[in-house]
Amino acid sequence: IEVVDTPSVEEVRRVEIGFRTVRLVPESVYESVDQESLMLTGDTNIVDLDLIVQYRISDARQFLFNVRNVHAAVKDAAEAAIRQVVGDSNIDDILTTEKTRAALEAERIVQDICDRYQCGIKIVTLQLQDVYPPDAVRAAFAAVNSAREEKNQLINEAEAYTERVIPEAKGLAE
Repeated sequence: IEVVDTPSVEEVRRVEIGFRTVRLVPESVYESVDQESLMLTGDTNIVDLDLIVQYRISDARQFLFNVRNVHAAVKDAAEAAIRQVVGDSNIDDILTTEKTRAALEAERIVQDICDRYQCGIKIVTLQLQDVYPPDAVRAAFAAVNSAREEKNQLINEAEAYTERVIPEAKGLAE
């Protein structure tokens, strides 16, 4: 009774998934949270993914009274959203070309969930920080990528050889 809560609607709040900031000064120190960061892709591979969600209060009444812990709700919604997006993607796409699309899709899903819960927030951004294979298979994954690159290089060399030899052989035949 007779308490006034006035949350700052200008402040951009932050949720970390897959890691926690331990210290920022004098240099940044982070610790990994594997329970949040390890995710299964659509092609049954595992990816280690860290992300940050930034949000701002859009409706103070909803923010204060509709959800008991908005920070936890945003964290849970973001984790569910990114798992859904990663689960619909294959590992090569999520590691390379589809990062931006995945982040935008997850941001849209998180905003939809928060709107349904009437959290009174607006997602400012959802950023994928690090996306890589888990430590246990990182060396093997690098070896596979290296073999793929070597294969492509050999194919290109063979095609170049073909382009050079065939005209020479035709010339000699004539």
